[in-house]
Amino acid sequence: MEKEYKMKIRKIIFQSAKIAVGSCGAIYVAMALQLEYATTAGIIALLSIVTTKWDTLKLSLCRIITFLLSVIVAWTFFQHMDSEWLAYGLFIFLLVVFSEWAGLKATISVNAVTGTHFLMTHDFSWQFILNEFLLVLIGIGFAAVLNLFHYNNAQQRSLVEDMRYVERKLRQIMEELEKYLRNIPMDENVWDDIIALERKLEHHVEAAYEYQNNTFQSHPGYYIDYFEMRTKQCNVLHNLHYEMKKIRYIPKEAEIIADYISYLRPFVTEKNDPGPQLEKLHELFDEIHEYELPKTIEDFESRAKLYHILMDLEEFLIFNRRFVEGLDERQRRIYWDA
Repeated sequence: MEKEYKMKIRKIIFQSAKIAVGSCGAIYVAMALQLEYATTAGIIALLSIVTTKWDTLKLSLCRIITFLLSVIVAWTFFQHMDSEWLAYGLFIFLLVVFSEWAGLKATISVNAVTGTHFLMTHDFSWQFILNEFLLVLIGIGFAAVLNLFHYNNAQQRSLVEDMRYVERKLRQIMEELEKYLRNIPMDENVWDDIIALERKLEHHVEAAYEYQNNTFQSHPGYYIDYFEMRTKQCNVLHNLHYEMKKIRYIPKEAEIIADYISYLRPFVTEKNDPGPQLEKLHELFDEIHEYELPKTIEDFESRAKLYHILMDLEEFLIFNRRFVEGLDERQRRIYWDA
């Protein structure tokens, strides 16, 4: 929690500094060019600096595209209607309808401000349109440049630390499940541990997406795939524990499954190809098939639930195998062969 708190504070300070520098820098340049409504450039910079590089670039492009539309709509209403408040209302109405329909809601604020300038001046000369366009260009220009600066190295180190943490917690939960099968008293609450890890993984997936969107390369998608794989495995352990809790009494076969979980735990690491663990699990399936049939309904139910646990463990490993098989040559070279 302390690490996450420090990262959050660092992120807030860094983002605030970028917004402050971008806003005042955009206003300075706009004033130096003697543009009308120069302070608007600072507001546009503020509204355009978002969390990631890609988001900023996409938003900046959308602002340029929708600028022309806002000028056309403003000219249509402001030059042909006597009621200014009604004209502006219709302008905003069409602007919001189009932006919502096109998925460009984030562009509404800047275009609305631009619209007020045209409303106050009724000036649709090329010089004033250029003035407004330069305000937009300066604002988004500062946003785009400043968002090229990001603490990617620190973010990557944090992701790697998160990977190690998740692996430790998965091994811990598996150890707790193993103890349960062996009828060993436990101090830990497995449910709480699983739910806490699921919540952590949601945060880690978001952080992985943010990291990828702050780079201009595709290979950081590795972290997204990794945490999504661990999320699915955590869900499997959740289901597995649920199945265990439904067993009325622990039969002798449970010891074999507990041994397998004990064998499997050390392989919950980043660079593990689960082929050998799947082979051993299939051997365990064959071994259980050779057992004598259950003699009571209770024995039959317990055996069926244990068999279901083995299937859950198989799914746990299959998610790992799919992750490994999904790695491309570049990701293997960067993350596995380094």
